[in-house]
Amino acid sequence: MQWYPLKLSTPLARQCFGGERLRTRLGKAIDTQKRVAEAWEVSDVEGASARIENGELAGLSLHDVFEQHKEALMGPHWQGPPHFPLLYKFIDGTGMLPVHVHADDDTARRQGIWHHGKTEAWHILWCEPGATLLLGVKAGVTHERLREALLAQDYDTVMHRYSLRPGDTFYVPAGTLHSFGPGVVLGEIQQTADILEQAMPWEMADGAPLSQEQWEANIEATLGQLNLDQQSQPHPGLVIHDGEHIERRFCCAGPWFAMERIVFTRGYRRSFDRAVLLSNPDAPITVRWANGETQLPRAESLLLPAALGEIELVGKGDVLMHYEPDLEHDVVAPLMAAGYSQHEIEQLGDIGVR
Repeated sequence: MQWYPLKLSTPLARQCFGGERLRTRLGKAIDTQKRVAEAWEVSDVEGASARIENGELAGLSLHDVFEQHKEALMGPHWQGPPHFPLLYKFIDGTGMLPVHVHADDDTARRQGIWHHGKTEAWHILWCEPGATLLLGVKAGVTHERLREALLAQDYDTVMHRYSLRPGDTFYVPAGTLHSFGPGVVLGEIQQTADILEQAMPWEMADGAPLSQEQWEANIEATLGQLNLDQQSQPHPGLVIHDGEHIERRFCCAGPWFAMERIVFTRGYRRSFDRAVLLSNPDAPITVRWANGETQLPRAESLLLPAALGEIELVGKGDVLMHYEPDLEHDVVAPLMAAGYSQHEIEQLGDIGVR
């Protein structure tokens, strides 16, 4: 078949921290006035796998395409989990998300939770003045002290709080205690998994209060998945220029995903040999490929199969691209060629530059 950019259905999640800002601030076309917390732009989560909405593959789930056309979708010689490996969301943190943790690979397998853990990264798209988030446990805090603080809901005594700026990115290794909101809209790339333990005295779905017994059990489960040594900080990204009219900003990178934000004023052509998630936080753009073109509206996304090989973005635009990287080839080499040091590159995430 002739491959093309895949438009996917977008499952919506309505947890209690959401609001209307994916529509009113991000500009996403959502046909509802109800609270929306998350738009799952690309998802192969079990029970919430998106469906293809365009072209020859319309009607199939992303998981069907992954199973039936794995090499064309992922690229030759791809090896990975038994599902599409990346999950991308737009998230509205109108309210505060729960303080929570995602298990790392070893913990997820040992506890029988999932095939792997969940490392993620947040790219700040909009925030209110003074907005902050909580990320990571302060040095010297023990499990016992952390338990006391969580029960007292005294998070700032044991966790780092960071101010937010649009354009900053936070790389969040699995096992890191975290929360964000209120007053933020962001894009989140992560390993495909819907797993977490949370430490709040209320249900994340609807805010209903938990019993004391359930709350304490949740805190113990959260403590059982933490890595107290994991730390992260906001990063503005590392910029390289592909000519006078193209700015590539490497926002974060690790073994599971890389994120780039690309601003262009006279078009942008991109070749690739693996699946790429293309997301548009800005004005509508035209996407061309060998056999056609399509419009990508504001706050929408496309999945570009590896077999597509190349696209052209027409005119001017501002897009996000996410993919599973060959770290040395896709991230380290171009940044070093641009003059960045080993230490600077390592600050993007979990890179392990030699």
